[in-house]
Amino acid sequence: MEMRQEIRQKLSQVLVMTPKLQQAIKLLQVPALELQQILKQELMINPMLEEVEEAEETEETDDEAAEETDEETPVTEDEGELKTSEETIDWDRYLKDGFEMSERASGESEEREEFQDRAPVAKTTLSEYLLSQLRMATASEEGRRIGEFIIGSLDANAFLTASVEEIARLVAADETKVAEMVALVKTFDPPGIGASDLRECLLIQLEQLGLADTLAALLVREHLEDLLERRYPEIARNVKKTVQEVQAAAEVVAGLDPRPGTRYATEDPRYIVPDLIVDMMEDQYVVQLNDRNVPRLRISRAYKEILSDARASAKHDHDYVVDKLNAARWLIKTIDQRRRTMVKVMEAILDVQMDFFEKGVEHLKPLTLQQVAERVEMHESTVSRVTNNKYVQTPRGVFELKYFFSTGLRTESGEAASSKKIKALIQDLIEKEDRSRPLSDQDIGEILRREGFYVARRTVAKYRDQLGIFSARMRKQY
Repeated sequence: MEMRQEIRQKLSQVLVMTPKLQQAIKLLQVPALELQQILKQELMINPMLEEVEEAEETEETDDEAAEETDEETPVTEDEGELKTSEETIDWDRYLKDGFEMSERASGESEEREEFQDRAPVAKTTLSEYLLSQLRMATASEEGRRIGEFIIGSLDANAFLTASVEEIARLVAADETKVAEMVALVKTFDPPGIGASDLRECLLIQLEQLGLADTLAALLVREHLEDLLERRYPEIARNVKKTVQEVQAAAEVVAGLDPRPGTRYATEDPRYIVPDLIVDMMEDQYVVQLNDRNVPRLRISRAYKEILSDARASAKHDHDYVVDKLNAARWLIKTIDQRRRTMVKVMEAILDVQMDFFEKGVEHLKPLTLQQVAERVEMHESTVSRVTNNKYVQTPRGVFELKYFFSTGLRTESGEAASSKKIKALIQDLIEKEDRSRPLSDQDIGEILRREGFYVARRTVAKYRDQLGIFSARMRKQY
């Protein structure tokens, strides 16, 4: 076989996404809160855009709107530039075939993300809280120095990750003094701080509650592994107590905090702003966009004067104005198409899941992105971007749009049942079970089969785990 290098010419078509189309795709998939920030930035950088005030929006008549449209058309000199082939956004074409981003588009995206960074809300961290207690607990300079090192050695759960010997060596202090400071830190709030492991953490909390000599403390000291596995009969035989007494002590332990440091986690809370609203109006459900806080944009009414001045000046000034005018028109069209697309997709979901809105989660039907895409005559990728990270407010609560999509399981009637419906049935069965004789996964599967749902035991176990429900042995009450 002969190997050689050669140069060939190849002609191929590659779909390259322009900055405008990249902007259109991004605006389609961002939630309302992020869209609000993006549009505020566009108002700052594009002089051809202006925000329509709420009072103006309500007072503006159809005749005024028509007049504004007529005023936009006389720019005949640059009509070829202003009215481009990009007026209609074909999202499906780009999402279906793939695309390559230009360097300019990528740069704009990075700048926009930087603009959207929000200043974090100031919070008291665990370290700050403990240091404030340390300052009040000791006036010794050496004690504070050792205590600060101990606090700095706590992990996210507030467990101490270094031994007394290691700390003494690292801070060049006497081990006795270090041990005293470790003991001091263990008295700080929240209870359990400074423990070396879970067992010590729980014992510290029991001691501070005055329960150091109780059965609960004995179980933690000598039978923690069995306690975690809820082997109450075995524990009862070993400690010569009744199973009921062991279970009562276990409930005391269950009320303790195994990770006391997590309550001071610095992660910012996530606030959900629904992008869509489904409400009942005149005996029927209506879909509305929740874009009340999103700026309403229009072409500045002073643009003709700006364009006229630009024509009289240098050509590059004129080109700048025309470019900004095109960008403004494109943005307005993109936002309008985004609104219509989102409402259209939600209406298709509403049509399929009407029983859910009227009767509850037990009546949720199997639904895929492909089925919605066929209903709205769009590509599946478009529907995916519309529903990703979007939320809808309904009479039954706030749900992520992805919630309405699920796989189906076969039923006796031949129809498919949503996996979420099966999960709801499993949860309902477990909530109503006799805790002294909890239902096994096999029992639940048989009950569901009697109701017409073909669900295997392994499927029941998988759904139960996803619901965060323990097995029958772990749920048993004595």
